[in-house]
Amino acid sequence: MDFQLSEDQLAIRDAINRLCTNFDADYWLHCDTEGHFPEEFVAEVVAGGWLGIAMPEAYGGSGLGITEGTLMMQAIAESGAGLSGASALHLNIFGLNPVVVFGTEEQKQRMLPPLIRGEDKACFGVTEPNAGLDTTQLDTRAERTATGYVIHGAKHWTSMAQRANKVLLLARTTPKDQCRKKTEGLSLFYTNLDKRYAEVREIPKMGRKAVDSNAVFYDGMPVPKEDLIGEEGKGFKYILHGLNPERILIAGEAVGLGRAALKRAANYAKERVVFGRPIGQNQAIQHPLARNWAELEAADLMTYKAAAMYDQGLECGSFANAAKYLAAEAGFRACETAVLTHGGMGYAKEYHVERYFREMLIPRIAPVSREMILNYIAERELGLPKSY
Repeated sequence: MDFQLSEDQLAIRDAINRLCTNFDADYWLHCDTEGHFPEEFVAEVVAGGWLGIAMPEAYGGSGLGITEGTLMMQAIAESGAGLSGASALHLNIFGLNPVVVFGTEEQKQRMLPPLIRGEDKACFGVTEPNAGLDTTQLDTRAERTATGYVIHGAKHWTSMAQRANKVLLLARTTPKDQCRKKTEGLSLFYTNLDKRYAEVREIPKMGRKAVDSNAVFYDGMPVPKEDLIGEEGKGFKYILHGLNPERILIAGEAVGLGRAALKRAANYAKERVVFGRPIGQNQAIQHPLARNWAELEAADLMTYKAAAMYDQGLECGSFANAAKYLAAEAGFRACETAVLTHGGMGYAKEYHVERYFREMLIPRIAPVSREMILNYIAERELGLPKSY
């Protein structure tokens, strides 16, 4: 059992750290304050060939694993970019995994290289306002036509839809009452987001203003049959192949952001003098920060265990979910403690930790709630009866 990163993995982390030094805390403050998408940052990531880190070499990727993808995304978040930086790239790392696994050779050749080169910008159309976490209850319809399908319905919390020209879309091709199982009747498409037929409305939100989140309303958007991934009606099964990598990546990002907050808090505690001594000399300040360090390190171990299991083709659902849960909770406590360590200045934007605190709520909520993770683990690992 070896917990050390390989030389190649260390080189990846070092290269990303060097790239991120070009984008300081004031850059990310500007992005957050103005709602400026980090175009300059993404351009450097694309120029370095990093978008395809976990994509097959045959299509222009690096052929590495989710472990290396997690290293990359964690380093970005830890640099101070947080979720503003990570979310600008997130879908590119894992989102088209269903195409890699289930797509035809023609689809892989057509769909993957433009995404890896940064020419295509994709969004993820799954969540709906009336279904929430119950993906089997989606209502958005893909109605058959002579040449393919037309899409009708609404999706919610579609990140990047303002900018995207492509969408990975899960839609119903068979009515629910005609399906033997509730997981049947959903089909997966990767297609053009044609805004002549799709109205995109941005959702004002608490944090991560730099990366848009949207409600998308589809009114007869055409989809050619060539953009159906795999078999019709099996989209729910296909989309699951992207969920464990997503949980692992968001866990790495949460640990990274937690570390960024902890570093700022520790530095402030060393420098801030009150009653003639640095506040970091007081155990009431020291102990919460030390606890944060321990919790983040524990979450980090679970994250890379899950990543290694995924890359080895092992069943990792419980571990990926546990990693996401533990990392989000540890990261949140670190960000909260960072704000409190700064006292009143923790509430001021110029010290940056208030942005970290706002952004860290995202991993606690998405892509799956804490409660649903605990339900999953209780059922799968403890043999307890289904509670919902």
